[in-house]
Amino acid sequence: MDNKKIRVAITHGDTNGIGYELIFKAFADPEMLELCTPVIYGSPKVASYHRKALASETPFTIISSTDDIRDGKLNLLTCFDEEVKVELGVPTEEAAAAGAKALKKAIEDQKEGRFDTLVLAPVVQNAEVKRQGLVVLMDPNLRIALANADSTMKEAVGKVTKENILKKADIFFSLLKRDLRIGNPRVAVLALNPNADGTEETEAILPAIKELTEKGKQAFGPYPAADFFGSGKYQVFDGILAMYHDQGAIPFRTLSSPDSIVCVAGLPVPCTMPLDATCHENAGKGVADENSFRQAIYTAIDICRNRRNFDEPLANPLPKLFHEKRDDSEKVRFSVPKKQENAPTEDESQE
Repeated sequence: MDNKKIRVAITHGDTNGIGYELIFKAFADPEMLELCTPVIYGSPKVASYHRKALASETPFTIISSTDDIRDGKLNLLTCFDEEVKVELGVPTEEAAAAGAKALKKAIEDQKEGRFDTLVLAPVVQNAEVKRQGLVVLMDPNLRIALANADSTMKEAVGKVTKENILKKADIFFSLLKRDLRIGNPRVAVLALNPNADGTEETEAILPAIKELTEKGKQAFGPYPAADFFGSGKYQVFDGILAMYHDQGAIPFRTLSSPDSIVCVAGLPVPCTMPLDATCHENAGKGVADENSFRQAIYTAIDICRNRRNFDEPLANPLPKLFHEKRDDSEKVRFSVPKKQENAPTEDESQE
């Protein structure tokens, strides 16, 4: 697959939502097919219904297997044959289940290396994917990782442990360095309590920051969230690690740009999705804004390329000039002969 275009798997999301509208609008531009080879995981019948309802002219090619994927086409992989009742704008169990089937099929194919990166259209079941990695809210200038994205407030407090913070911070640093190619990222860690003076700070957050620093990672804090965002301190950091959902999501929604997306870090393949939820209220009206979805595709492609460029030099490292253990056969070529070490200088010889 190295000589082919990057394959982007796209799940169709909730079939009563805006998933297909986002897909058709994004790929109405033929130049998108020059950047990647898209594969929609969904249903031809549902896709046709949406395209007719939206009066969209974006063509797609139906395939039954990833072996049939064609470059230069918007491929649609049939994930199920059952009839699905489409009620645009109405949240139903059937529509959510159809989205879950597409996601399940995509996950199965990912394990077999059938595609390079994954982009998810909105559906409730995406929360399952989020729990498997680290949710990072991203725009070009702001990146906020949510250490406990889908936890209740009570659960989030219980998860503020040194071990959990270190785990999430390691994933975050890897995203910044490997996936986004930030050489020496600076990460701010937010406090749980308003004044950063609770037991969670002294027993978990501060020790985690200390250990990260000892490992050579640029971690700072803990910072009280209100002052941190209100004073503009966030602008000097490459990433921010929030302790619970609203602590990071609310300021992100306030400060971010229309190019904002969600990235799920720590998964085998790059995984992104638009920032918007299912948006049933806009389904079928042709008013959904596809910009965030398009940015999710761009970001997934960039991460895929960055990972390859980052990993390639590490795959075949140059052999060490010297071994850790004594090996005279290697060192003798560069050592100074003992006779020369103790040989008299020219002046001493003349004396």
